[in-house]
Amino acid sequence: MLEQLKLFYSNTSLLILLGISSFILSSTQTYAQSSTSHSPYSQFGLGQMREDQLPQTRAMGGITTAVRFQGGLPVLNISNPATYSGFNRTILDAGLYGNVTQLEKNSTADNTADFAFSHFAFGFTLNKNNGPKLGGISFGLMPYSDVGYSTSASREISNTPYQTRLVGEGGINKAYVGYGVSPFKNFSIGANVGFLFGNLYDKSLIDFPTNYGFYNTAKTDTRRVTGVTYDYGAQYFLPLGNRKNLTIGYSGSLDNSVRSKVTSMVTRTQTGSGNITEQVPIDTSSMDVLSNRKINLPLKHNVGFTFSKGVNWMVGADFKYADWSKYQVRTGEEPLGKNIGFALGGQIKPDPTSLNYLKVIDYRLGFRYNKTHMTVNQQRINDMAVTVGLGLPLPETGFGRTFSNVNISAEFGQQGTIKSNLVRERYININLGFTINDAWFIRRSYD
Repeated sequence: MLEQLKLFYSNTSLLILLGISSFILSSTQTYAQSSTSHSPYSQFGLGQMREDQLPQTRAMGGITTAVRFQGGLPVLNISNPATYSGFNRTILDAGLYGNVTQLEKNSTADNTADFAFSHFAFGFTLNKNNGPKLGGISFGLMPYSDVGYSTSASREISNTPYQTRLVGEGGINKAYVGYGVSPFKNFSIGANVGFLFGNLYDKSLIDFPTNYGFYNTAKTDTRRVTGVTYDYGAQYFLPLGNRKNLTIGYSGSLDNSVRSKVTSMVTRTQTGSGNITEQVPIDTSSMDVLSNRKINLPLKHNVGFTFSKGVNWMVGADFKYADWSKYQVRTGEEPLGKNIGFALGGQIKPDPTSLNYLKVIDYRLGFRYNKTHMTVNQQRINDMAVTVGLGLPLPETGFGRTFSNVNISAEFGQQGTIKSNLVRERYININLGFTINDAWFIRRSYD
């Protein structure tokens, strides 16, 4: 009877996760067609970089390099695959991402909002009870970058008014698989192999009023990006006594190269009756392959540390470096440079043994600052944000075999400036994740 109850709770967790996964994976189709970015700066490079982070670490300013445990449980930390060796249960994590952005230039402002798939990740241990320590494996799917910008201007030629628009949309996704192992006590290493795939669209449009009888023109440059990436990491875990621990971490990536195929298509359209956004295709004027080449992704180095006391609290810092100078920009674009930044953050659980639910929540806080790799109009673009979040534990099931959490994070940030005729972007990024820690693959004994 006891075994049947264990099996029921385990299967219930699986069904919950599968239901969430089905919803999230179905939303990837929407994500692939449009963008969750509303940043004018996403037109540079490969767009707005999303980073390999889950809500648990985003809420702490984005510290990841030395984060190994949270709330007493191993964390699924994709940014540093060395953490996979610490798995002692099966971990499943899935979530959604939302964004509210205000764009301001000169004295005008515009507000946008959107939401999309955030991540789906799975990790499990290969270690055997009282057996060899074989490490852990993780795999999953998440956004890598996305593009979303739109500018317009009203013009006139020979007393005929028309509108020009520049529009960018699309995204690149990342599927990954990784392995981490501890070759000797308190030290672990790991690596991820990722596959990037997706399309980025840059559109130039000329629209005439419907009552003038002119055809509109649209030029769409499609960048199809595919390729394999390699990331790696290491951690050293040092117990200091009295349940205090110090973890030092490093993570990085090679200057991976991926394939970028750029095609250009020019079409003529006619505005639909009563709807300027509805464009009825008339014909295709040209379709060409502009380039088919390898492009270099940035070389990355991240170092960090965390200092913690059991399940009670943790603080840490990361220092991040990414060199985009070898990235092959398109004709007319300013070259990219180095992205240098830092992150500070931590979490606290007031009383892990309390029966008061508010005292067993993980409260998270952080700050991050980046001098990005973009320079526009001789102005370096900086990005900064204050982050907050909660780790909400759900009731344990399966007689203590299953621990689940709902993780929420919010980033209140600003990118860019109104100087030099640029755009200041103020944003709120919301991430929601559901985590299951379950002993699925541990051999059960019968009572």
